[in-house]
Amino acid sequence: MPTTTIQQAKKPVVSKRSPQRKPQLASHRFTRYFLGPIIAFIVFVSTWQLIPLMLGIPHYILPKPTDVVASAASQWPLLSEAVSVTVVVSAIGFLLSAVIGVGISILLASSKVIERSIYPYAIILQTLPVVAIAPIIVIWFGAGFNAIVVVSFLIGFFPIVSNTLMGLNSVNKQMDELFSLYNASKWQKMWRLRVPAALPFMMAGLKISATLSIVGAIVGEYVAGVGGGKGGIGYAITVAAIQVNTSFIFALAICGAILGIGFYLAMSLLSKVVLGSWHESSIKQDL
Repeated sequence: MPTTTIQQAKKPVVSKRSPQRKPQLASHRFTRYFLGPIIAFIVFVSTWQLIPLMLGIPHYILPKPTDVVASAASQWPLLSEAVSVTVVVSAIGFLLSAVIGVGISILLASSKVIERSIYPYAIILQTLPVVAIAPIIVIWFGAGFNAIVVVSFLIGFFPIVSNTLMGLNSVNKQMDELFSLYNASKWQKMWRLRVPAALPFMMAGLKISATLSIVGAIVGEYVAGVGGGKGGIGYAITVAAIQVNTSFIFALAICGAILGIGFYLAMSLLSKVVLGSWHESSIKQDL
């Protein structure tokens, strides 16, 4: 075989399809992850728009999407103010749930005696209806901001404790024996083995708690009135219900749902940052 032929054979083969791979991959991802939800949303909104028109349902019974958008636009200052108050209250309640929940989980996991003694009361606290204990919270903390934050904290507290404690108690037995072999102390095992192993469970609890904190803030505003001297989404819904302003109620409810989605996506992003480089649930795969 001639030398030139051998040199040509050794040259790397460049695929002509490689420049098109990136657009095709982006198109595949869009079709797989976004096309379905977009079509479902269009169908849902179109059906919602047509039903009141076809059945002649009054706007104060079932407003059309156009009525909801018009109501949100006409009362935008009130809507934006209510949303901002609820965001602040929910964020504070969620942060308290995260910090206190993780701290209590570590305390419970440090001793089986402490876990058996305290964990049942955490379950009892979760099973108590918030509406039933809300008047007591108002009496203790006063109507307004403090009581609403406490309600938001109580609703988002248990998922973090439950998930984090499960993760702390689900450590690989062989790794635990390896730490014992090297004479690691109980707290060295906790911080260097059990807490890192519990991070996926902890992130799952934070995602649940993030959405529940919005629910807790809105429920707290129903009972405790205004937050921070101004009304949040729950208080605005109460006022709109008295006025039979159904379109604005829908607008407020949709804003609450969007806030819940936003909080969840924020926790999902945090989970990818924390777990993305090592845990299977967050490793990015190019399909």
